Amino acid sequence: MRACVQRVSRARVTVAGEVCGQIGTGMLVLLGVAEGDTEADAGQLARKIAGLRIFEDDQEKMNLALGDVGGAMLVVSQFTLLGDCRKGRRPSFVAAALPELAERLYQVFVNAVTQQGIEVATGRFRQHMEVELVNDGPVTLLLESK
Repeated sequence: MRACVQRVSRARVTVAGEVCGQIGTGMLVLLGVAEGDTEADAGQLARKIAGLRIFEDDQEKMNLALGDVGGAMLVVSQFTLLGDCRKGRRPSFVAAALPELAERLYQVFVNAVTQQGIEVATGRFRQHMEVELVNDGPVTLLLESK
C-alpha cells in the first residue's frame, strides 16, 4: 500500500457536485492498494498513519498525533499512486491491485483507523472525485506498507 498523507486544516471530497466526505483539522490520506497487499498491510499502515506525530505542540514542535489534537481523517482511494512513470510518458498501473481487492483493503484500512477512535470520512470508491484541501504547514508525507 502506498499513502500520501497531508496535514490539513480542512478537506473535502465531492462526487457529481455532492459533498460525500468532509473534515476540519486532521489528515487527508490518499491511499493506493498494490497487487499483493494484505489485510495485515492495511492494518499496519492505518496504525502507523494514525500515530504519526505531525501536529504541533505548544512549543511548535511536531510532537502530537491525530488523536491528541482531536483531528479527523479523510481517506480517498487513489490507484494512481501506484503509477510507474519510469518508462515513456504514459504511466503504467500494472502494480495497482484489481478493484475488488483494492476496495476490500481500502475498507480494512478505514475500519482500522475507526477502531482507534478516530473520526473517518471517505470518498467513493471507483468514482470520479474532486478533492479540496488546505494543507497546513505544508506537511506532506509519503508512506508505504512494505
